[in-house]
Amino acid sequence: MSNPRASIETDIPARLDRLSWSRFHTLVVAALGITWILDGLEVTVAGSIAGALQASPVLHFTAADIGFVGSAYLAGAVVGAVFFGYLTDRLGRRKLFMVTLGVYLTATALTAASWGLWSFAAFRFFTGAGIGGEYAAINSAIQEFVPARLRGRVDLGVNGSFWVGAALGALGAVVVLKPGVLPADVGWRAAFGIGAVLGLGILGLRRFVPESPRWLMIHDRIDEAEAAVADIERRVGAPPPEKGGSGGLRLMPVARLSAVRMIGAILREYPSRVFLGLSLMTAQAFFYNAIFFSYAIVLKRFYSVPAESIGWHILPFAVGNFLGPLLLGPLFDTVGRRKMIVATYALSGLMLGAVGELFRLQLVDAVTLTLCWSAIFFVASAAASAAYLTVGESFPLEARALMIAFFYAVGTACGGIVSPVLFGALVASGERGAVFLGYLLGAALMIGAAIVAAVYGLDAERQSLESIARPLSAA
Repeated sequence: MSNPRASIETDIPARLDRLSWSRFHTLVVAALGITWILDGLEVTVAGSIAGALQASPVLHFTAADIGFVGSAYLAGAVVGAVFFGYLTDRLGRRKLFMVTLGVYLTATALTAASWGLWSFAAFRFFTGAGIGGEYAAINSAIQEFVPARLRGRVDLGVNGSFWVGAALGALGAVVVLKPGVLPADVGWRAAFGIGAVLGLGILGLRRFVPESPRWLMIHDRIDEAEAAVADIERRVGAPPPEKGGSGGLRLMPVARLSAVRMIGAILREYPSRVFLGLSLMTAQAFFYNAIFFSYAIVLKRFYSVPAESIGWHILPFAVGNFLGPLLLGPLFDTVGRRKMIVATYALSGLMLGAVGELFRLQLVDAVTLTLCWSAIFFVASAAASAAYLTVGESFPLEARALMIAFFYAVGTACGGIVSPVLFGALVASGERGAVFLGYLLGAALMIGAAIVAAVYGLDAERQSLESIARPLSAA
């Protein structure tokens, strides 16, 4: 229901964007960016322990079972993203990023107690739901706090921290799966404790992150928003803004906006951005999950790499993925979003096709293949991170978390859920040519997304969120 007051003018977005980087921004990134580390940890642990799950005297998983539980995790992430994403826009960023972390902690601990395929899959589903919900709350909050001129590099760096978690998961799996360290059916259970310990440690830190002033602003809580910005300015050490300065935004505050109005306005006003977001998210989800969820069983099936050594192959893979967004991220703020997205998506697709052909011809061993993947994903990790950046920037504040969730869900459903099952079956066939065809499909999707970005991409570098997508409540 619309607020009966007249429209108001606020400079809250401009005040947030003018701030210098400070300890406050570091706190926000550390407390909220843990989501990506936890997801990287979960995905890597699942991949690294694939051999141990197959050898488990309790579980006895097949290659197809490994693909199934990987898809269960991703299905949970889809459901959690949409459900918690909707609540994030309704109830606030801060409330939801505490709830979703709690869901994750509970479910990942229960995974360690699994007794069979269906219990393992169920707990992985809810672990994914917690992580999916985190994506919506966290990405929207970080983008709303970070100054516009730094948003590209920070967002890519945070998304790239997925691979810090991947490295932790790989090292942890090497330790707990090492013969003689733990009993055969205990090592994989202990691996899931790593994420629970990290998550518990970050709960206290999140208490110091305030609600997004931008969210308060558009939910008719302007006094709270002003107070929150003033507190942030005090913590940063920024002088009070000049009266009558530029950057004002006129709003008609509303207490609630219907989902129908949000979706209708977005489809009506931003059809090309919807197509762009779907293309980028679907391509990167298929590309990543095709390689990463199947890598452990590829190493075991085609190169006879023992389960306890899988982590050593994941580690350099993770390093390349982390360094890509970190080193290429500044270029998304300087060279520009559109140019860099086109370049990274196209190059990733071409490199995957080339390495897939080397794999088919048996011209690479396990070590060489790992190094090739590391080089490919140095580029592809920046591309995938830019997809999340794009869908977060492209739509109005009132629906930002919901749209992040929507694109994550659709992209993951189309590319992420299908690809682990598909590649599980392709690897199980034992035919390199069949696996190569799967790699070609991933390459084609990435190149196709690059073409879409060249046509419909946004030049959003160094622009405020409100200038990229005008709020629905703007007067």
